[in-house]
Amino acid sequence: MKKLAIITDSTSYIPNDLVSKYNIHVTPQVLIWGEKTYEDGIDILPSEFYQKLSTSKVMPTTSQVTPVTFQKLFSKLVKEDYDILAILFSNQLSGTIKSAIQAKEEFPGTNIEIVDSNTTAMALGFVVLTTARAAQEGASLKECVDLANKAKENVGVVFAVDTLEFLHRGGRIGGAQKLLGTALKMKPILEVTGGRVEGIERVRTRSKSLNRLVEVIEERINGRSPIHLATLHANSAADAKELLATASSKFSAIESIFSEVSPVIGTHAGPGTVGLAFMAGI
Repeated sequence: MKKLAIITDSTSYIPNDLVSKYNIHVTPQVLIWGEKTYEDGIDILPSEFYQKLSTSKVMPTTSQVTPVTFQKLFSKLVKEDYDILAILFSNQLSGTIKSAIQAKEEFPGTNIEIVDSNTTAMALGFVVLTTARAAQEGASLKECVDLANKAKENVGVVFAVDTLEFLHRGGRIGGAQKLLGTALKMKPILEVTGGRVEGIERVRTRSKSLNRLVEVIEERINGRSPIHLATLHANSAADAKELLATASSKFSAIESIFSEVSPVIGTHAGPGTVGLAFMAGI
């Protein structure tokens, strides 16, 4: 049986120790800031990003992983006789899938499969980790594609933002548009579902928004087990750690991962964002 390489993109923000442990290949999204271009998570890390964001007069923009990046990685892995499975950021939120498909066309006759996760952050990360763990145990390309498609139907992301300004400005607001223009100083609660960002509701305070996140996660889990949980946060580490501890205890999570969001996701979600990704029943 041929070796299998698992590829994802930097929006998954899987902690580095797990990336190394399961030999996951992470392709960087692109951050454009004025005249400079950065590879997400390589040239610019979250701590540097938020410090710069707080003082910069120019706001960053983002772009998907380039076809050339995928081409170079595919070429290397094909030469090393790998089958390839790329599990990537939602096609409705990014052109990353299109870049991967374009790159794949340069390698006719090779075993390269591309899966749209329909999500991002550690919801994407859990799909990738589940598949990478199976690959490490000897699962075939087809088995891993089937597993990825099953896992992606059992993950979710729920998060609270300080403001919808960043999502609105970046054009990623989706169904959360309905929350624009409602009472000021309220905290929007959102989720990624069906590949899009959708609004759930607004609550009055930060503490209530964190409590409500746990309630929504419970609704989405709907009694399934086992439960995997991970944080996502944009410069809100303390709130994220508290949220993860509360939810992990409540749901008896078998895996709890502390993770940030990449600068590319932080550009759209904005500072102060905090939330949870989950996988249930897998």
